[in-house]
Amino acid sequence: MQQKLRLWNDWLSSHMFLVVLFALFMGFFLQLPASPVTRFLVIALFGYMTFITSLSISFTKFIEVLRQPWIPLWTLSLIHFITPLAAWLVGRLLYPDDFLIRIGYLICACIPVGVTSVIWTELSKGNTAISLVTVTLDTLLVPLLLPLYFKLILGQSLQINYTAMIVELLAMITLPSLLGMAVHDWTKGKAVHFAKHIGGFTSKIGFFGVILISAGLVAPEVHWSSGLLKTLLVTLFIVTAGYFLGYLGSFITKEQRYDTTIAMIYNVGLRNLSFGLVLALTYFPAAAALPITLGMLFQQPIAAIIPYIYKQQPPQKETSVSQASANR
Repeated sequence: MQQKLRLWNDWLSSHMFLVVLFALFMGFFLQLPASPVTRFLVIALFGYMTFITSLSISFTKFIEVLRQPWIPLWTLSLIHFITPLAAWLVGRLLYPDDFLIRIGYLICACIPVGVTSVIWTELSKGNTAISLVTVTLDTLLVPLLLPLYFKLILGQSLQINYTAMIVELLAMITLPSLLGMAVHDWTKGKAVHFAKHIGGFTSKIGFFGVILISAGLVAPEVHWSSGLLKTLLVTLFIVTAGYFLGYLGSFITKEQRYDTTIAMIYNVGLRNLSFGLVLALTYFPAAAALPITLGMLFQQPIAAIIPYIYKQQPPQKETSVSQASANR
């Protein structure tokens, strides 16, 4: 049975693009209503996925990254300084007369790093420790930065329940990751075996559920029309540019290792759009939520494509290094 689960887990890992598309399709077809139950389910599934991912990481590796946090801090500077400025400029350029659309793009750029960045980093064999540290530090920064952005750019303050936001982020990422690393060290690494069989398979089923629920919640907000095409294209550009910015940002690292680059791509490119949607609908008219809603259509499918685009690069680099060593 364990062998079958491992084969299924490996198959899902290599076909995540299809899994994401199928989950999105089902979600849009079902159109789930927003409720405390669905919100709790998403948080619980996120927490479980983070726990399973963290079973492959030791506290030693996590602390090693935390002691030299310049890569996570550089990643956070790209996320919270470059992308908000770029999103606002794009909004001013392409939507000079549509204030609410500009606000929607600004919210997309200011919200926290998506928790799924850790999951995608692990699936793509990236540096999960860097991703975890980045997301953990981001939970501390966002409550300070969000009010500042809206005060400086909009000239108004928003009363946001940051306590609830932090509790949810802690439940989805911080506590499960600490527990997973503790179990890893307690079992002396044997928990990795579970993570590659039952845990890996069930966490991907949970990931499918998260995408399905998110798509189901977003579906009622999308009203298809010919005028939506421009916003679709602009949103696709902004989402893609976020991933590309993470890739460009990785060039500052000395070796530009594959695992570090993948972590940066996902950390910069993936945002917590569910939180952004709630933020937009709570404090602004529904039109401000349109860019965020459309972002959900592109964010996960593009994340699923990235390993196929980038996977051929590390072997080539590693081979050239090996050949150089052999020649010596």
